[in-house]
Amino acid sequence: MSSPTPTPVVALAFAGLLALGAVAPAVALGPTERIDDGPRITAAYPDPLADADVGEFVVVSHARNTTLSDGEGSVRVPADGTVALSAAPNRTRNLTDHRVVGVDLPSLANGGEVLTLTRDGERLARVEYDTAREGSVRRWRYDGDGRDGWVPLGRTDRPVVDTEGGSATAFVLPDAPGPPVETLRRADERVLLAGYTFASERATRALLEAHRRGVAVRVLLDGGPVGGISRRSARLLDRLAAAGVEVRVLAGRATRYRFHHAKYAVVDDRALVLTENWKPAGTGGNGSRGWGVRLRDPEAAAALAATFRADAGWRAAVPWHEFRAGRYFDHRPPANGTFPSRVAPTTVSVSGASVLVAPENAGDAVVSRLDAAEESVRVLQVSVDGPDQRFLRAAVRAAGRGVEVRLLLSGAWYVREENRALADRLNTRADREDLPLTVRLARPAGRFEKVHAKGAVVDDTVLLGSLNWNPTSARENREVVVALESAGAARYFAGVFDEDWAAAGAPRDTGPAQRFPVGLLGAVAVGALVALLVASRLEFGGGRGF
Repeated sequence: MSSPTPTPVVALAFAGLLALGAVAPAVALGPTERIDDGPRITAAYPDPLADADVGEFVVVSHARNTTLSDGEGSVRVPADGTVALSAAPNRTRNLTDHRVVGVDLPSLANGGEVLTLTRDGERLARVEYDTAREGSVRRWRYDGDGRDGWVPLGRTDRPVVDTEGGSATAFVLPDAPGPPVETLRRADERVLLAGYTFASERATRALLEAHRRGVAVRVLLDGGPVGGISRRSARLLDRLAAAGVEVRVLAGRATRYRFHHAKYAVVDDRALVLTENWKPAGTGGNGSRGWGVRLRDPEAAAALAATFRADAGWRAAVPWHEFRAGRYFDHRPPANGTFPSRVAPTTVSVSGASVLVAPENAGDAVVSRLDAAEESVRVLQVSVDGPDQRFLRAAVRAAGRGVEVRLLLSGAWYVREENRALADRLNTRADREDLPLTVRLARPAGRFEKVHAKGAVVDDTVLLGSLNWNPTSARENREVVVALESAGAARYFAGVFDEDWAAAGAPRDTGPAQRFPVGLLGAVAVGALVALLVASRLEFGGGRGF
């Protein structure tokens, strides 16, 4: 049985929180000038997370014997190559991997600055930035890839990793909760488990057993998930840490992602990528519709391991025992729904795989694959952040080329109204423009509690992982997606999608809307606003942490 539906008052309060979410504004980029292959200014860090902005630096390349100036002060660049110039080199060496050179660097203005490189009175490079963001680096790129802008200090620059594929096990939840834990149990050498939340008793036992066998086990989680860390989760993490398992959470002012939302594991030379969280409602099979794949692919495993090391090695990755000291954790009962096992896991051949990560490259890769669609696109998502969301625009473009596009969204109480409105809008447009585009809201019909998957089948390519269709997920979160070039995987997930699609019924038959007294709506709105102000990192709208 699925868990009971929340009361209308709770549902409205949650909806109020959704509506009050916000997305960080886009950065206004300043002009950049340089001589080709000549001296350049590539980065500036004007507002460190330190008193008096100690640790400011400017990164320059090929600039030896030039003069760096901000219009008020100047300093000679004494070294060649790519170097970080700083007035506090000992502090700066802890902030960047570039070679640090101590100089009398002019103080950088937090309100905006113009920086130039000159030699013998000739200007060789010029950049500018707008109001600084605390703890963020302003980057200037010269390769035309569009990645200029402010990024949190230490944000990685992971590439798309393409592999030759291999064999894979495809599975869906809640039908097949076995593969995630079975994968952990088979570990011989290493387990790197990355997640957003963790509350799985079964996964905890598997990790402890692996640790006792001498397997190197490491766990990395988000330190501020929506709703906080539960008491159950804290208890399980206490057990792991007490046994000697390395458990870290990303938290504090130095965090470089809004959420560490990725859900994956590296087990020896296998890569496990999930749409679901490590908890009973997710990998436990007690609630959500989710997709997952286990790849026997050393290259994919190596790519995910590199991402894990980069994130777990950052100074915001705090040991669990330090993070949990003095904290209170709320009690939240775990999901305990039971659902039929109608769809078994299957082994498929993968001719090629791509490991994608956000914020670096997953967004562009998803758009590229949607733009390349020729016959069909099936999308399963919790929600979509409005009709102008870039992935949705790509899907609509595909429909405009004659590609059959079907979008199945969650009908869960906390997104039902916004999803219904979007479905009506898109279906009306499809009718008006004669587009092969249809949107429906899922009806679990006793097969699962709610849709939580983030997946798509584009012709013979499967995209699955943690990436929600909203701008925050693609631009500000750590997300992991795998793209599988596999006719077998496409048939498998398309088959499950088609069953869920059929159960959803006609696109406009999404159930009656509930009406509530105006006074009740006002009271709920006030309550929602108060809850938003006091909740730590409880941010929805453009940045849901599902």
